[in-house]
Amino acid sequence: MKIKLTSIFVDDLDKALRFYTSVLGFVKKTDISQGLYRWLTVVSPEEPNGTELHLERNDNPAAMAFQKALFDQSLPAAMFYVNDVRGEYERMRALGVEFTMPPKKVTGSTIAVLNDTCGNLIQLTQLDRYSM
Repeated sequence: MKIKLTSIFVDDLDKALRFYTSVLGFVKKTDISQGLYRWLTVVSPEEPNGTELHLERNDNPAAMAFQKALFDQSLPAAMFYVNDVRGEYERMRALGVEFTMPPKKVTGSTIAVLNDTCGNLIQLTQLDRYSM
């Protein structure tokens, strides 16, 4: 059994695509539209056939409520591993990204939390035990 797809709710697909590609560095994998429906995924350029992140519209009231509740409680909607969390923090801050938590050493890792501008907090994690 493998995890090949996970979703994150966003308030605007085009804005999300720009942020997740131009700022976070993912690449667009799938972009299929049919009427008002759009299936949009991104992947890591390091694993183009790896797990896809589905950027999903939060136009469902339950999705919107879930997304807002996570954000209001300062809970990240997703976590992404990085090799150098401090380097990514500096790079993204130079691009104007808002961090709600700068890099912080915690048990077993260093983490930082950013606002993806699409209604989510995202945690960046650099594990102590190995380099990616």
